[in-house]
Amino acid sequence: MRIVFFGSSHGVPEPNRKASSALVEVGENRYFIDMGTQSIEELITRRMPVESVKAIFITHMHGDHADGLISFLDLCSWYFKQADPAVFLPEPFEDTIAAMKAWLKCTGVEMRPFRFFKVEEGPLYQDEFISIRAFRTRHCASSYSYLVEAKGKRILFSGDLSGHGPKTDFPVSVLEAPLDLAICESAHFPATAYLPIFEGQTNLKQLCFNHYSDRFLASVLQMTDALPGVKVFRAMDGTEIVL
Repeated sequence: MRIVFFGSSHGVPEPNRKASSALVEVGENRYFIDMGTQSIEELITRRMPVESVKAIFITHMHGDHADGLISFLDLCSWYFKQADPAVFLPEPFEDTIAAMKAWLKCTGVEMRPFRFFKVEEGPLYQDEFISIRAFRTRHCASSYSYLVEAKGKRILFSGDLSGHGPKTDFPVSVLEAPLDLAICESAHFPATAYLPIFEGQTNLKQLCFNHYSDRFLASVLQMTDALPGVKVFRAMDGTEIVL
């Protein structure tokens, strides 16, 4: 399994970091956690077939996590017509679909029928390659973390958490079994706020900070030596992780 960060920035894109978008690759099958940037352009640049995208999971509907989805559905409506991803959207579910249809209609494109599904807490998706479980978070009215399991590996994408910090919002139950990788945000609080959760934790193998802001960069760097036995690092656009 391979994870590629197409965008690793926070709410505002930076000169060398675009808005949030992570590709999960299992064999020739591809899945997205968020599409805050023009992910379809990155697929084409990397010569990855658009048709290989099996599913897209949006953590919440803020623009830096979802704005690239409409361009993806735009091109799949009139050009990449064989692409048939399952698209998982949090609330406002019906309003989001209607808004995307209306926007594409304004551009002269009729959005073809896609397989849209509402995100709800609990087991969310499973095919022969991967399974996804959703955990409700308190970042906004409808926001989620995702646990990804494939090829015997377990990865958590925290998504955006409450501004009060992860102590009351991180899905700690995922640490009851070995967790190969936690991909955590640090845009709304210092990275060191995770210490009460991860200190002494023997089930966590790797911790990657993604979606972090410059104001908390020092705390992200501080975490690289704060958890003995855990590999801690930060993502940049283009960072790849192979598990």
